[in-house]
Amino acid sequence: MDEEYDVIVLGTGLKECILSGLLSVDGLKVLHMDRNDYYGGESTSLNLKQLWKRFKGEEEAPESLGASKEYNVDMIPKFMMANGVFVRVLIHTDVTKYLNFKAVDGSFVYNKGKIYKVPSNDVEALKSPLMGLFEKRRARKFFIYVQDYEDNDPKSHEGLDLNKITARDLISKYGLEDDTVDFIGHALALYFADSYLDQPAMDFVKRMKLYAESLARFQGGSPYIYPLYGLGELPQAFARLSAVYGGTYMLNKPDCKVVFDDDGKAIGVASEGETAKCKKVVCDPSYLPDKVKKVGRVARAICIMSHPIPDTHDSHSVQVILPQKQLGRKSDMYLFCCSYTHNVAPKGKYIAFVTTEAETDQPEVELKPGTDLLGPVDEIFFDIYDRYEPTNDHGIDSCFISASYDPSTHFESTVTDVIEMYSKITGKELDLSVDLSAASAAAEE
Repeated sequence: MDEEYDVIVLGTGLKECILSGLLSVDGLKVLHMDRNDYYGGESTSLNLKQLWKRFKGEEEAPESLGASKEYNVDMIPKFMMANGVFVRVLIHTDVTKYLNFKAVDGSFVYNKGKIYKVPSNDVEALKSPLMGLFEKRRARKFFIYVQDYEDNDPKSHEGLDLNKITARDLISKYGLEDDTVDFIGHALALYFADSYLDQPAMDFVKRMKLYAESLARFQGGSPYIYPLYGLGELPQAFARLSAVYGGTYMLNKPDCKVVFDDDGKAIGVASEGETAKCKKVVCDPSYLPDKVKKVGRVARAICIMSHPIPDTHDSHSVQVILPQKQLGRKSDMYLFCCSYTHNVAPKGKYIAFVTTEAETDQPEVELKPGTDLLGPVDEIFFDIYDRYEPTNDHGIDSCFISASYDPSTHFESTVTDVIEMYSKITGKELDLSVDLSAASAAAEE
């Protein structure tokens, strides 16, 4: 271990693994360590025995739930937008050859106590029971504007400069009702809060276009894809990738400690009496607790069920977004469901997650609007975890720390953090101009 590396990465969470892969592909010498004897850190994937041990202590799981090894329960479940940045990263690094994707069946939104399919284009807007007759027509016109909008075609702009007008201005031009804005902003454009309404409309329109293009890609019922066997496959795929480029992985290295020089700059990592030298350290918040601050908490319910979520057209995999206004909350709530069709549970079993930014200390009560939508569950576990963000100056200490995972059930915010970190570490932009069709063959199998 007494060697010098360009970068040492601590923790094998998704963000750390993606960065390790990207940096290895760039030709940097990377050492990747984890204090645990398994991949994934916070974003690990558990079988039934491990899940039971974590949430129920030493109890044995009931036999009625099926074989432990057939469960791959992701602790941080997130779907990927088919044309999104994360899929571009996977193609850019060629990690797609280690993974098989399958389209996700459904994308739904909660409105006035019920679940509805998210309408994503002009045709669906006209059919959607989410809106009354006149609102459907207004929404249809708005969707057509978004679909036709092209940066380099001024005719399609209809005299609007989306870099200058706000999303609110654009929406008011089409006279859309608050409930419509709610589902478009939170379930289509995937914003966490309503502050986007006062930002330039360009980002809003681009997010809507990404949703529609991703949806069209696989002709499925949603714009999302998910790997067979779940996200637990991803860290291992990136570990393989890193190894191909000469990176080194070491699991089960307890007491990994970052070593600093007299100026407070990271110069290496010590573990079990040996020190590996490096120029930069990349890690999750748990490895440098004095360089992060707590910014929130995530409440989650993890459920095992024997049926799909009701009112989702029997979807075997689905995301339901419950916008904050619908619940009288400060943050959205998310339902994630996946099943044996993605090989994450035995035949006939479904795994559902309900997640949100915790606003109280009572996850059972707080998550009730979401858990009530699930119907009968075989098992349910409640949990709260803290969310951290870095407070350090990487210019001084050469430490690059990822933020904890947020409660959303899609990858958009996670990958934004990764790309920003990549630019800080390397001083350059990540080139993501790739052929998106490279990920589709596996998705259609």
